[in-house]
Amino acid sequence: MNKEIYINAFIESLQIDEDIDFEELKYRDYSWDSVAHMVLITVLEDVFDIQMDTDDVIDFSSYKKGIEILSKYGIII
Repeated sequence: MNKEIYINAFIESLQIDEDIDFEELKYRDYSWDSVAHMVLITVLEDVFDIQMDTDDVIDFSSYKKGIEILSKYGIII
């Protein structure tokens, strides 16, 4: 369930197709620029009811890294 929510946050925020290889998705791929990054962070904070530290927002540089960061907040993907 969390994985589906996580993937949907990327699809919604970056307006990308659900058929891409999310495991390889990194900042600057597709439409993942600085504006989309903040939208993604906001969506994730809303759906998982968390508030990320600034360092975590900056370090959130890929799909995989995001999973690692979210685990610090008790969110298991």
